[in-house]
Amino acid sequence: MGIHEGRVAVVTGAAGGIGREHALEFARQGAKVVVNDLGPAQDVVDEIRAMGGEAVADKSDISEWDGAGQLIKTALDTFGDLHILVNNAGILRDKMFVNMDIDMWDAVIKVHLRGTFAPTKHAVAYWREKHKAGNPVDHPRIINTSSPSGLYGNVGQSNYGAAKAAIASFTVILSDELARLGITVNAIAPSALTQMTEGLDTYVAAMAEIKERTGFDAGSPANIAPIVVWLASAEAADVTGRVFNVKAGSISVAEGWVKGPGVSRDARWDPAELGEVIPGLLAEARPNSDGSGVPRA
Repeated sequence: MGIHEGRVAVVTGAAGGIGREHALEFARQGAKVVVNDLGPAQDVVDEIRAMGGEAVADKSDISEWDGAGQLIKTALDTFGDLHILVNNAGILRDKMFVNMDIDMWDAVIKVHLRGTFAPTKHAVAYWREKHKAGNPVDHPRIINTSSPSGLYGNVGQSNYGAAKAAIASFTVILSDELARLGITVNAIAPSALTQMTEGLDTYVAAMAEIKERTGFDAGSPANIAPIVVWLASAEAADVTGRVFNVKAGSISVAEGWVKGPGVSRDARWDPAELGEVIPGLLAEARPNSDGSGVPRA
């Protein structure tokens, strides 16, 4: 008996990488899984069925309104309920901003941001109707996928980082709006070796060094699934509106924007005065973080 026995989970972008590992772990924990992807989702379904689990493939385009609706319908038609939505689907179109075109921007924003909004909207509509009817779904959960690029920045990923930062904010806001329905909303900012990170030579080399030195496959996307599966459980009922950094065997809570050093007075500032004010505030303020979330020296 796993922690999700009898529950129904939808995972987008689940044909490979991190999403595949989410789907497999949910199945190991007893969940019935809808494996969504435009790629070979059936391969993951076959893996789940081979281990004795229940799963169905869905090839809906979740960045389209009707496709997202069809995804949720697939869960309800196949398994009769929905408890968990993991918004994981994503693409990369990396380019330095001066060389980025509008199509690269739009494609990434659409898949990541609209592809998080649309399935969430359809899932919440179902949960809200059940709640209004006096028959609420047990422990409805949303887990979104942000990124270190969205929280801390990364050169060459202005489109991807902007989308992932928006998803983090979406998570915080939605957690407050949906609390009255008993829906928790959290996010992860994962780092793992997948098709999306295979071009990051420094990261790939660092993960290879850890594996050679310790035997631990630090870069495996399987390392990301445990916290997602736990956040989707009944035990995580009091956890909502948080973003977690997840990498190898490390988990940390991402602390959001905070109001840092400041100055105020009961009068309007003259721009000419600020040259003597702003540098001092910056000298007191914590610097922006590097790509791993550590404040720069």
